[in-house]
Amino acid sequence: MQRFADAEVALGRAADVERAAQARSGWYARYLWVFAAGQLILVPIAVLWHGFASAMAFGLANTFLVTGLSVYAARQRVVRRGFGVKHGVMVGSWGTVFALAVTLGNTVFVNNPAFAAVAALGCALPLATGARLEMRRPS
Repeated sequence: MQRFADAEVALGRAADVERAAQARSGWYARYLWVFAAGQLILVPIAVLWHGFASAMAFGLANTFLVTGLSVYAARQRVVRRGFGVKHGVMVGSWGTVFALAVTLGNTVFVNNPAFAAVAALGCALPLATGARLEMRRPS
């Protein structure tokens, strides 16, 4: 009889862990939304501003964004299966678009606010798409 009671307790704990995982699994969508919103500020700074003040403003803003997001992510107790691959694809696609936007913005479209706006949206798009997909994913 004791074995059945132990099994029941173990199954109850497993069910509690599963419920907690499902309840707390939306953090990555919030992470991506904040990262996407940050692009609307960071990309115009990187494309339109020039000189030491630009480098300092971009560096500080980027440091605050990445530090805040890293602390937030590190405090999460739930990570879905396949998270590493998904996050790698998200950051890789964002990095490619960001590098292209900054390169074009500082060589071809110098001081062009229209390009800066389009580039900011382009850099936010992969992150916002990932956040939407994460929100739609069944628990």
